[in-house]
Amino acid sequence: MKNGAIPIIGGTGALGWGLGLRWALAGRPVVIGSRDAGRAQEAARRISEQAPDAEVEGMTNEQAAKQGPIVVLAVPFRAQSENLNNLRPVLQPGQILVDCTVPLAAAVSGKATRTLGVWQGSAAQQAQEMVPEGVTVVAAFHTVGAPDLANREKELDEDVLICGDRKADKARVAELVQAIPGLRAVNAGPLEIARIVEQLTPLLISINVRYKTHAGIRITGLPDTDHWS
Repeated sequence: MKNGAIPIIGGTGALGWGLGLRWALAGRPVVIGSRDAGRAQEAARRISEQAPDAEVEGMTNEQAAKQGPIVVLAVPFRAQSENLNNLRPVLQPGQILVDCTVPLAAAVSGKATRTLGVWQGSAAQQAQEMVPEGVTVVAAFHTVGAPDLANREKELDEDVLICGDRKADKARVAELVQAIPGLRAVNAGPLEIARIVEQLTPLLISINVRYKTHAGIRITGLPDTDHWS
C-alpha cells in the first residue's frame, strides 16, 4: 500500500476524474480506478497530459483500492452497492473510505433535483454498513461541482462539508480536501449528518439550472481554530 497515493474508485467519472486532476496538479500521487483497466489507464493518461510531473496510474477498482490508506468512492448511487460488494474482499481494517455518493432520483430515471429514501438514513451510512469491519466511512465532496474541478483554469473558492464519527479520520480527509487550492474543509458533525449534506446536491443542481452556473457552498462566520483535534 502506497502511503501517499489517493485511490479513486470510479475515477473515470466526472467527479472522480476532476478530483484526480486537482490532486495531481497539487503534486499528490493518484490512482484512477475503473471496472475496466483500459478506461482507467486512458483517464490517467488524460490527467498526465495536464499534470505531466504528477504520478498517476490507472487500474481496476479492486487493484486501486489496495494502493492507499484513504480510498475515495466517486460513483453514482446506482453503482454504490455493486462497487462496495466488489471491494469488500480488498478493503483492509484501518483504511478510510471517503463516500461522495448522493442518492439522486436520477438513479432510477427520476429528476436530478430529487433524492431517494435510503433505509440507513443516507448513502454514507449505507456504505458504512457494507464495508468490512475496521474500515471507516467519512462523507465528503457532495457539493463540489465536477465541471469546476475538471477545468484547471477555474479558481475554486468553496467549502467541503465532512461528516464522520471520528475526528481523527475527518482530520485526515480534511488534509486531502485542503490539498486542493481553494477548498476549505468544514467539520459538519457525525456520519448521520450526511443525510442532510447529501440533500444539498439536488439543491445546488436546482440553483445551477436556474442561474446557469456552478454554485458551491461557503459557510460564513467560522473561527480560525482547529476543529479536528
